Amino acid sequence: MKKHPRFLSLFLFIGVFIFVVVPFVPLILTSLSFGWRWPDVVPQAWSLRAWEYVVNDGRTWQAVGISLWIALIVTAINIVLAVPAANALMRYRVRGRWLFEAIIFAPIIIPPFISVMGIHLTFLRLGLTETVLGVVLAHIAPTLPYMFRAVMISYQTLSTDWEDQARMLGAGAMPRFFHVVLPHLLPGILAGASLSVLISLSQYLITFIIGAGQVVTLPILLFPFISGGDPGIASAYSLLYAVIAILALIIMDAALKRYYQMNKASQNQSKGVKP
Repeated sequence: MKKHPRFLSLFLFIGVFIFVVVPFVPLILTSLSFGWRWPDVVPQAWSLRAWEYVVNDGRTWQAVGISLWIALIVTAINIVLAVPAANALMRYRVRGRWLFEAIIFAPIIIPPFISVMGIHLTFLRLGLTETVLGVVLAHIAPTLPYMFRAVMISYQTLSTDWEDQARMLGAGAMPRFFHVVLPHLLPGILAGASLSVLISLSQYLITFIIGAGQVVTLPILLFPFISGGDPGIASAYSLLYAVIAILALIIMDAALKRYYQMNKASQNQSKGVKP
């Protein structure tokens, strides 16, 4: 009986290694190679040329900063929009609820090129093209559904009895939200924020059309090298993008754990205080 969980854990580890770690190996080898061609199994020559280009190019770090700035703003806006929307649809009987959900989840189903062309025409009239604000607003469409879904699932597991108890003890609307509702929603918000950041960082078509080449993010720098440029530099940019995405997830996870630790410490301290 004890061997079965070990076998399952080993099987899962092998699966994760094959599908997560192995794809990075060709990228690492290509970024460190010089003219790696078929049918060579490994590069015949090694060079740091690609990494020197990526690190020394000032556009790289400017693009990284703009990408993270856009992703964080988009995520913050998604939280502000998704929490009250999920609260309204999950807590109250809303006529045409299916229609509201269909509108919110439509960007997942509708091809991005179709929606972004309509957005582009509207933004041309409003003067929002070639601006960071325009790109931020355009990124909300493909990212909001994931945030909304994550928060909606959290609301499904939140009982109104907890809020009723807080109300009976004299807590107002804002204290109930920050001390009862928000701690329960935080895991869902973190999951939605993680997807929101990753999807915003990976947007090429929307950023290219709305930004018109004036808002340069990491995918805008990466795509020309992928589509017929330098494979070594493309691999280096891909690895840099992966590292940034992983670091963003680690930081958000650490922030959530830190919040729970501080919350638990304050609760223990309050329990130890004698009136």
